[in-house]
Amino acid sequence: MMKYKCFLFLIMVLFQYTTGLAQVKVEREHRIKKNQFPDAAHEFIKEKLKDAKKIRFYKETDTTKISYEAKFKKDKLHYSIEFNDSGKLEDIEILIQEVDVPKDSWSNITKFLREKFDRYKIRKIQQQYPVTSNETAETTLNNAFQNLLIPSLNYEIMVRGKIRDNHADFEILFGAEGNFIKMRESLPANYDHVLY
Repeated sequence: MMKYKCFLFLIMVLFQYTTGLAQVKVEREHRIKKNQFPDAAHEFIKEKLKDAKKIRFYKETDTTKISYEAKFKKDKLHYSIEFNDSGKLEDIEILIQEVDVPKDSWSNITKFLREKFDRYKIRKIQQQYPVTSNETAETTLNNAFQNLLIPSLNYEIMVRGKIRDNHADFEILFGAEGNFIKMRESLPANYDHVLY
């Protein structure tokens, strides 16, 4: 009977350890050359972003997938367009401020943050336009460039938060009305390029 209890305890500990790991987003982003970007994604950018400035290309690797991002400035806004590894558009994000979020949505977001964290600091807010089954890549791009507040948009918020005695970085996704969708713990930025 004692062996059975020890075995059960070991299984429970391993299960909690693996589910805890699944919640951590191990993401690394590094700049790449234009010719290292997927051809389909590069063609899309070349065709659609004629008046964009300072286009930079990135490869993003996390625990589940590889994706590619093009970051640029257009009409005084900072955009990021994410593609999967075959060059298919996944989402478009715009860097925004708190005042750009509708009051009711922001109220729901801050309510969640106050309930979840003992203390928190918002590091970045992005308005996200995911490509949905109801929309084409063209429609998503037009919605983002017009900065439309539509029901399919999300808010992605990067937070440094304290839960009990633990401080960590989190990436939290909310719907258009500020309803919680998902939260992942993020590892701190990669500073391998810094030489001491």
